[in-house]
Amino acid sequence: MSSAAIYEAQVRSGGAVASAPGEWKPFEKVLFRIAFIYFVIQCVPLDWKFYRQVFQINWLNLTYGDIFELSRYQLRFFSGPDTWANWAVILLIAIVGGIVWGNRDKDKKEYNQLYYWLRVIVRYRLAAGLIAYGFIKFFPLQAPPPSLSNLNTAYGDFSAWKLFALSLGVVPDYQSFLGLVELAGGLLLLHRRTTTLATLIIIPFTGNVFISNLAYEGGEYIYSFYLIVLALFLFAFDANRLNNLLTLGKPTFPNRFKPVFTQNNIKQARIAFKGAFVLFFVVIYGYKSYAGYHNYSYQYPTKPGLAQAAGLYNVEQFVLNGDTLAYSPLDPVRWKDVVFENWATLSIRSSPPAVIDSANVEHIDFDDARRNYEQAGSGGRHYYSYEHDPASKTLKLTNKVDASDRLTLHYSRPDSTTILLSGVGKSNDSLYVALKKINKKYLFQEVQKVGRRGEFKL
Repeated sequence: MSSAAIYEAQVRSGGAVASAPGEWKPFEKVLFRIAFIYFVIQCVPLDWKFYRQVFQINWLNLTYGDIFELSRYQLRFFSGPDTWANWAVILLIAIVGGIVWGNRDKDKKEYNQLYYWLRVIVRYRLAAGLIAYGFIKFFPLQAPPPSLSNLNTAYGDFSAWKLFALSLGVVPDYQSFLGLVELAGGLLLLHRRTTTLATLIIIPFTGNVFISNLAYEGGEYIYSFYLIVLALFLFAFDANRLNNLLTLGKPTFPNRFKPVFTQNNIKQARIAFKGAFVLFFVVIYGYKSYAGYHNYSYQYPTKPGLAQAAGLYNVEQFVLNGDTLAYSPLDPVRWKDVVFENWATLSIRSSPPAVIDSANVEHIDFDDARRNYEQAGSGGRHYYSYEHDPASKTLKLTNKVDASDRLTLHYSRPDSTTILLSGVGKSNDSLYVALKKINKKYLFQEVQKVGRRGEFKL
């Protein structure tokens, strides 16, 4: 390595106190070899699928979703949802590699320089993960306000994870605060001397994220624990010194080991890497997510729905294969109510059994067909995306969870509050439905109008 290691000497009255550690103990060297291999595999992209993703990005039209997905890299040996088995395989590789390394490196006294560089790798990997989530919370994109369909779904028909997401969505200022905390932790990691301070922010914050993922049945618990492990590894560097100072009250001096680069090209490469990281994950990603907040958020579809139709509709008449079905809360077939969203989604409250979209892992996708936030973790309503043909006044509906469930319905609008639907439903059943719009107000929206100290009236 074209650098020299230095220790900044600590001086106090009575003489100099060297902060440089001496020869490492045997068990420390064994643990380090295993940890080094383990964290390098966990942090450095070694998976060919990561580079396939890199080459699939349209770099001339880069989106914040592209950067976010890159930031969530984790090596996986098994397909499907992330599991602890991936970690077990990496640990096994690290143990075997550590044993081989130890047999070939028996005379090594210490690994201070490698330890320094391993911390650099972990710092930047952790920073990327935190900044990626920080910006989509700071500009409240991750948890948007509830849709009309969400507001007309019974509380008990949501999964615990969806209730958590909806609760966060109604308080965007709090969501921004959470994002600010993540951003602060991530940005502090970019400087060596503020790393420990960053971990004191990250460990309790991400620990809470991990626990909330477990408690609310979220799908990010392994990834959040991964970030905790990285933060604990960085915190361990100063943990003993902090214990001596804060708990035991002993004189304590920081370990200021750092490499001194003697070649200009290495100095320039170091500055270039740090500059590129800040440019990519902070400047560009921050700007893109800000623009996304104002122009193209990712949770709900963007395709416009039927003009001036958004709202909740009561089903006044329901005729199936020529038989008029009276309203009954126990009827397994008749529709109860219908919601037209501002975008091309229609949801129907009815009783037939339905497959629940259980996806609860954060993905940013700008393809409407793959955006599932509105129906994920939600029962009681059946969600359909639709194609709208104004010329023939036809709606072609496709169930967003079960693609085999399709309806082709002609519509007419005799007045501004009525929509009549007729056509063919699932199993080629003939269908006629008369919908009447309900002028419904929602408490949380009314509260926002008058503020917390105002008087509410519905």
